[in-house]
Amino acid sequence: MEIDVVLPCLDEEAALPWVLERMPAGCRPIVVDNGSTDGSVKVAARFGAQVVVEPRRGFGAACHAGLLAATGDIVAFMDADASLDPRQLPRVTEPVAAGDADLVLGRRITRSAGAWPPHARAANALLARRLRRRTGAGVHDLGPMRAARRDALLALGLSDRRFGYPLEMVLRAAAAGWRIAEAEVDYLPRAGRSKVTGTVRGTVRAIGDMRRVMRENA
Repeated sequence: MEIDVVLPCLDEEAALPWVLERMPAGCRPIVVDNGSTDGSVKVAARFGAQVVVEPRRGFGAACHAGLLAATGDIVAFMDADASLDPRQLPRVTEPVAAGDADLVLGRRITRSAGAWPPHARAANALLARRLRRRTGAGVHDLGPMRAARRDALLALGLSDRRFGYPLEMVLRAAAAGWRIAEAEVDYLPRAGRSKVTGTVRGTVRAIGDMRRVMRENA
C-alpha cells in the first residue's frame, strides 16, 4: 500500500528535521505550509518532502490541501511539531491496510510532564465523551495522528477548514458506517509553543469550532 502522510505546518522549522528523519519507509511526507514566516518550506524541501502551499489559513484548510495533493492508497495525518513520533505511524496505518478498520485514531499517551496542558486535556476528554454518546464509536481522544483510505476520505465531503476538521472527519465517518478504531501513540513535548493547546485562548477557539461542527452535522 502506498501511504502519504499529511503534515500541516505553520512555523515548524525547528521540529521538521526530527519529524522527517523519522518517517518510516514507504511513508511519503507532504508538508502543507500554511503561512510560515520561518524556514519551514526550505527545511521540508531539503529533507525530501513534497511541499504544498495553502494560502488560506486554517488547520482544516492545510489538512484538506494535503489530502487533495495525496496520491497514495492510504492517507495519514499528524502534527509537524515533534509531539508525535512518525515511527509510530504503522500503529494507525496497518489496521487500515489490513482491512481491519476504516479510520484509526492515535490515542495520545503522555510520556513526560508538560506535554499535554491540563486545560487542553480536559477539553479533549469532554469532546471525546460527547462523541462516544453521539456516534457509539469507542473514541477517547480526537488525536491528530490518524489514517484512512484516500478515496473514502474524499467521499466524505469534508467542508470545515478550521479546527473542526478532525471532528467532522469522525462524525461523517461514523454516519457513513465506518469502523473506527484507536491505537495508543506517545505524546511528547512539542518543539516550540503550540498555536492551539499552548494557550487557553487557542483551546477555547478550537472548542468553538468543534461545537459549530457538532451543530452542523447533527
